[in-house]
Amino acid sequence: MSSLLYRWGRIAFRKKWWVTGVWAVLIAAIVSVIVVNPPQLSNEIRIDGTPAQEVIDDLADRLPDASGGQGILAFHTTDGERIDEGENLAAMLEAVEEIYGTEHVIDVREQLADEIAKGPDSLLLQSSAAIAQAQAAGDVDTDAPTSLIVQEMPVPGIVISSDGETALFQFVFDEQTFELPEGTVDDTIEAAESAVEGQNIEVLPSSTMIQIPELVGVGEIVGVAIAALVLIVTLGSLVAAGLPLVSALSGVAVGVGGAFAISSIVPMHSLTAVLGLMLGLAVGIDYALFIVNRQRRLILDMKLSAQEATGRAIGTAGSAVFFAGTTVVIALLALMVVQIQLLTTMAITAAATVLIAVLSALTLLPALLGIVGERICSDYARAKAAHTHQKGSSHRVANTWSRFLVKNRYLAAVGALVVAGAIAAPMLDMNLGLPSGASYHPDTAQRQSFEVVSDSFGPGYNGPLVLAATSPDDDAIPAADIAGIYRDLSDMDGVSAVSLGGLDEDGTTAVFSVIPDTAPTSAETADLVTAIRDHADAFTSDYGVDVGVTGFAALAIDVSERLASVLPLYIAVVVGLSLIVLLLVFRSIIVPIKATIGFLLSIGATFGATTAVFQWGWLQPLFGMDASAPVLSLLPIVLTGVLYGLAMDYEVFLVSSMKEAHVHGHTGRESVTVGFAVASRVVVAAAIIMISVFAGFIYNPEPMIAQFGFALAFGILVDAFLVRMTFVPAVMAIVGEKAWWLPRWLDRLLPDLDIEGDKLAKQLERA
Repeated sequence: MSSLLYRWGRIAFRKKWWVTGVWAVLIAAIVSVIVVNPPQLSNEIRIDGTPAQEVIDDLADRLPDASGGQGILAFHTTDGERIDEGENLAAMLEAVEEIYGTEHVIDVREQLADEIAKGPDSLLLQSSAAIAQAQAAGDVDTDAPTSLIVQEMPVPGIVISSDGETALFQFVFDEQTFELPEGTVDDTIEAAESAVEGQNIEVLPSSTMIQIPELVGVGEIVGVAIAALVLIVTLGSLVAAGLPLVSALSGVAVGVGGAFAISSIVPMHSLTAVLGLMLGLAVGIDYALFIVNRQRRLILDMKLSAQEATGRAIGTAGSAVFFAGTTVVIALLALMVVQIQLLTTMAITAAATVLIAVLSALTLLPALLGIVGERICSDYARAKAAHTHQKGSSHRVANTWSRFLVKNRYLAAVGALVVAGAIAAPMLDMNLGLPSGASYHPDTAQRQSFEVVSDSFGPGYNGPLVLAATSPDDDAIPAADIAGIYRDLSDMDGVSAVSLGGLDEDGTTAVFSVIPDTAPTSAETADLVTAIRDHADAFTSDYGVDVGVTGFAALAIDVSERLASVLPLYIAVVVGLSLIVLLLVFRSIIVPIKATIGFLLSIGATFGATTAVFQWGWLQPLFGMDASAPVLSLLPIVLTGVLYGLAMDYEVFLVSSMKEAHVHGHTGRESVTVGFAVASRVVVAAAIIMISVFAGFIYNPEPMIAQFGFALAFGILVDAFLVRMTFVPAVMAIVGEKAWWLPRWLDRLLPDLDIEGDKLAKQLERA
């Protein structure tokens, strides 16, 4: 392997313009496709096979007008005046008129007028607030099925708060929000804002009114800038520091750009693109850093030419990059065994981006090194290296730390276990869910809308449940049965209000909106979903209908349960495959097992910290946050795969250096200190780069992206510094020579991949 990569590195160095030209043409082609066919991303979290998703799909066939994206706007007066009087009312009605006049918004007023004109036999329930007002006035008898119409409201879909300061307007788009043309939602909000301009009225869109989140913002740019600074400090040269950035950005352009190019054909969640961007930048910079650092060391330490040093760097560090990338790709592709389309698309996109990052480091980077040539090391760097050799080792900090770990190996290993366990403790209280308006920063319209609606109407109005009652024999549901379903739902504990959302043309399907007493992410709302589903048999026996529940809370429950059920299988697959790869790379039994134990420490601590910060609200001001929310349902399973792959990166780079020292004659514990001294500096730099890139996404306004950014940044922090820089050397020192033990029969069966380049070195010496 190393010999093959060595030859390729020298070829790419010489044919530099051909190689860079191929990459330039590829990037230009992808950009051209994106310009002609803009990316189409979604925010839909679709989990096929779950009860809530089945209800949504069924409604899409039976009631297409009710299955589009939901729009919710809160009109709130800022001066304490009533929203439903005088100029405020006129402005709000004009805003509603403008919204209904916006393209892709369904105007239901004519349909409602026809229903109202039918008189007292109409079954249309306009609003739960109207029901409450009529009941209080004694104008309606809800025991009579023909009296569900309570009063004609001036605008259908509007509910007025009891203090009159807030109006909640709900409407429906003709397509799901993510399927709407870009800018549709913004145009709708702007139409409402322009109509109330000049009045003391705020227009606050809910969290459902988001199409594509901001993928790259100030935080992400700052993260890349910090990574660039670390590269400069580590490599000591602007020229050398620029090469990993160019290589990584080129890989991202091809990987993420390619995903954008096919997004109109393959449904793609916005989180998929963000994950690909995160990983592409982080691993792309790290992989290129390892190779450039190795090439510079060969030039400065062994006085090799730039071309020869490039070939050897690709042959040695490039081999480590190849197998490190392989572990990441395996960990990501293992997500496909879960058989959830969303995760499959995410896994393939992220794995392809990582694979392209590896290809960029092994093909484009040596060509870029060829363009730079001998300028990769300045005269000052060469003089400084010569001076350092005369004075002795330049790894004083690394030597001091590694010797301390070897001397106090048992204490260090146990200490790492205790610290990781303490950080992981909050994981026991981890609640999984989906982000709601409460998950956003207080400065955002989504959070402000959530709080205004909660204060004015009740927290349940931020996440209505949807109950679909369907006749199994396709007969029209009698009016008395619809009224009975309405009464039964209204009488359930935890229900604040119920309204009839619509009927299909044949009257075979009735849709009810159920407002819980509690917030969408609360345990009480989840209990209500369970109670309604448990009551489904009673609805069938009493009214002859099949009942299904969907909505925010129902989706969150189903998604969490589905992902939790497949997590053990996923962990078994990814760990099993990666153990095989590590066995091949290190030709050792103990090293792969130790690496896996270290990963479990990292993932446990990451789950604990994420729970403490996002769910408990600890230390949120440090990250510019002020929003407690459950841990994203997708995060544990995706994070397990991604972090396992990235953790194995550092394992490969660090332990392969120790193995190289052992192959070259150092004893077990000596190889730990020698290998640590060689690899630790660049591993630390790579970890800081990854942490910087991931941490930049913490400040993204989209809660899902922020959680992933934090979890990945903290996971790398723990894995690199607590596990790989402390736990791993300590354990390697404890086992000593046994770390490299391999049964003879297995030694004969396994191929020798020569990742440390020992065979290559001997071959070059003979030549």
